[in-house]
Amino acid sequence: MTAWHCAACEGNLDILQKLWNWAEEKLTKEEINNKLLLATDIEGRTAWHRAAYVGNLDVLQKLWNWAEEKLTREERNNLFLVTDNEGKTIWHVVAKDGTLEIFLKLLFWAIQKLTDRKKIINN
Repeated sequence: MTAWHCAACEGNLDILQKLWNWAEEKLTKEEINNKLLLATDIEGRTAWHRAAYVGNLDVLQKLWNWAEEKLTREERNNLFLVTDNEGKTIWHVVAKDGTLEIFLKLLFWAIQKLTDRKKIINN
């Protein structure tokens, strides 16, 4: 597990912020995306999986804010769909180990930020 994953799992926002600041100074956008936001650990889990597993809404919010800043809409959508080595998405993690509050926040982000509401309205 990387320091990024550990900080997300432990809910350490200070360490996440320091790692983020360092990455913004030293890494390209592509490297930030691949080494932090989209990176998986040995179990195939993202920091997003880890924060959902421990039920840390503050960490999920921070990770989401950074994802909105750096990732494309498609890449953000994939955060909801990427599977770990056991085939679990973040939805599986929240359904098994999460809270209703986290489920509702993820659902809100998925609907409000990722769906094409014009397309839905026009159909």
